[in-house]
Amino acid sequence: MEYTTVNLPALALRGLTVFPHMNLTFDVERPSSIAALERAMGGDQDIFLVTQREISVELPGEDDLYQIGTISHVRQILRLSPGSARVMVEGRKRARLRRLWQTTPYLQAHVEEVAEKPASESFRRSARTEALLRQAWSLFSEYAQMSGSIPEEVVTAVLDNREAGYLADFIAQNIPLRHTDKQEILEELDPFVRLRKLNGLLARECSILGFEHEMEGKIRDQLVRTQREQILKTQIRVLQNELGEDGDEDDAEEYCRRILELKLEEEAEQHLLKEVGKLSRQPYGSAEASVIRNYLDVCLEIPWNTTTRERVSVDAARKVLEREHFGLEKVKERILETIAVRQMNPKGKGQILCLVGPPGVGKTSIAISVAKALNRKLARLSLGGVRDEADIRGHRRTYIGSMPGRVIDAITRGGSMNPLLLLDEIDKLGNDYRGDPASALLEVLDSEQNHAFRDHYLEIPVDLSQVMFITTANTTDTIPRPLLDRMEVIRLSSYTDEEKVEIARRHLLPKQMAEHGLKKSTLRVGDDVFRAIIRDYTRESGVRLLERRIAALCRKTDMKLLSGETKRVQVMVEELPEFLDCQPYPPALHTEREEVGVVNGLAWTETGGEILEVEVVVCEGSGKLELTGNLGDVMKESAQAALSCIRSRAEVLGVEADFYKTKDIHVHFPEGAVPKDGPSAGIAVTTAMLSALTERKIREGLAMTGEVTLRGRVLPIGGLKEKTMAALRCGIATVLIPKDNLRDLEEIDQTVRSALQFVPVETIDQVFAAALVPLPEALREEAPVPAFPAIGREKKEAALRQ
Repeated sequence: MEYTTVNLPALALRGLTVFPHMNLTFDVERPSSIAALERAMGGDQDIFLVTQREISVELPGEDDLYQIGTISHVRQILRLSPGSARVMVEGRKRARLRRLWQTTPYLQAHVEEVAEKPASESFRRSARTEALLRQAWSLFSEYAQMSGSIPEEVVTAVLDNREAGYLADFIAQNIPLRHTDKQEILEELDPFVRLRKLNGLLARECSILGFEHEMEGKIRDQLVRTQREQILKTQIRVLQNELGEDGDEDDAEEYCRRILELKLEEEAEQHLLKEVGKLSRQPYGSAEASVIRNYLDVCLEIPWNTTTRERVSVDAARKVLEREHFGLEKVKERILETIAVRQMNPKGKGQILCLVGPPGVGKTSIAISVAKALNRKLARLSLGGVRDEADIRGHRRTYIGSMPGRVIDAITRGGSMNPLLLLDEIDKLGNDYRGDPASALLEVLDSEQNHAFRDHYLEIPVDLSQVMFITTANTTDTIPRPLLDRMEVIRLSSYTDEEKVEIARRHLLPKQMAEHGLKKSTLRVGDDVFRAIIRDYTRESGVRLLERRIAALCRKTDMKLLSGETKRVQVMVEELPEFLDCQPYPPALHTEREEVGVVNGLAWTETGGEILEVEVVVCEGSGKLELTGNLGDVMKESAQAALSCIRSRAEVLGVEADFYKTKDIHVHFPEGAVPKDGPSAGIAVTTAMLSALTERKIREGLAMTGEVTLRGRVLPIGGLKEKTMAALRCGIATVLIPKDNLRDLEEIDQTVRSALQFVPVETIDQVFAAALVPLPEALREEAPVPAFPAIGREKKEAALRQ
């Protein structure tokens, strides 16, 4: 069959579809569409109506239009305004878009008429066709009944029609379907398939209407219940007014009185009075009234204009700190300086202090002592694991169960506007999709901004400028840089063994004896016992584990006293296994005699210092360097640098020139389960390698620490205080340290300085001279090694002054 191709003006429809033999009225506003209508009216009034694929396209092209549309006849045009018109069209025939050859000033297209597929007379009268028609009538009747918006004449017209194709077009034109669904019906040329597709769409629409009616019923029932409750509550309120029980109004008056008595700033006062006004207008028992009442209660619980009288006295603070803390001299001095500034300028802006140190060294207890010394209320905020920004700034009142943030809550608990807020574990703040609490703390800990801190819940400014903030952390590595910049960092190092002995005797033992009901005369513990406990039963920077060990002594004493074995317990060193079970920490592995290839290094750990033994073995081989002992990348690179340093000076050091080709060197650090890293074992590894290569022994009673370079220079290291304590604990007499670390000797405990002999070194040659046993006379002339005198106890002070 040949179809006729015609050239017609085209009009792109947005969200509309016109079916053959159907009338449709719609408004036109696009200039190109109005121009197309005018072109059609100038001819035979025929126009090609085709639907756009995307409604949002303003100037459609051929690709933006569907292929199947309708050739329609323009019946009437009504001008609504200069830029819009209302048009009524009658669909005539389906047509296919062959080419859109013009887009301006209007669309002009070549279209080809298409006809429906004919059906035989027997198929039209078949039972299958009758079932399809009946299904369509039934579904449309159900849809019309559920919708309630289908005119009666439309329903009658549907029930009177038996043409499958016309029936599908008529129903699709008169019900609100998506334009994509209508386009699918328009493009189907087989009338019976078209009606089957329409039946599927009708079934879906009936199901959707069923759900809509179900939801409307539930909403209607809820509204009826709410209105009934509202009426009953209003009746109750009227009865209460008649009986003189006007609770809400009394509450509003009470709130107003309390707000005015606080004499707040104008902004805060007006905001709270506005909330009271809202409360008075709420119906009795409404949910909103409960929210407003809770908000006002929270705001009025804040200690506005209430401060404690601060006792700013350096002498008083010094007494409190000395009484409750032993050691930590630099820390206490820095805190006293802050108090001195406060004493000289009471109105000055407060500093935010950050106490950084390992666990158990007394960071939190120092903050508590400062609060006592200044006569300030103390409020503690544990920030460990906090991940939600709302924990700091509070939740907005739009959320159910909202509350103010931890800062406002701490001030409320403190009972004054000038408390000491202890922000504990600030380095353990987290962040996730709920926000970054560290960023929320930027305003809190900024003395330039916190005079008008706004909590999300309160929505009124709160002055935090009088609050003294002290934060604690174990490390500054995880604290964001902007937050760290707002705080003054005070570092607390680990306690020395002698400091721990004094703390145990002065504080821990009396405290535990009181908690265990012991009198002073019933338990005696000497300093030698404390030293043994610290050395053999604890491995920590602070004193928490030490306190638990002392508590174990007290428990054992209670048992002995209650059993009647004795009336007084004197703990001896040899009896410690009986009181504290077996020794959990054996002495550190280290060499105590002259050996070849074994050097005592010194290491820093979070729990203090340790002896780190270095073992080197040289075997015949192909020049491989084996490194074992669970080493990190930095330590491995340090061993490589040590080997290269020896290779570059092999002739001077008396080592075979080709040893790196004929010898395998194995460097091992015992206790392989413990991870090790850092460059400070450089000179120890270099010395052990040279000792193994030359078979020269290492002096006994000697340990060393320092980083080595390829040119043999010895660079400074950190943690000297802890390392020297470990050396003294293990019976070391001489310690080799980098010369640049001489300034750090001032921070070392006096007991350690007097007991050890320090040898400052600048080059690896000086290390060899001090550590290796001298060569025989014949070999010494061949391989001279420059010597460097050790600094003994009598010359130490002079070296420090230099």
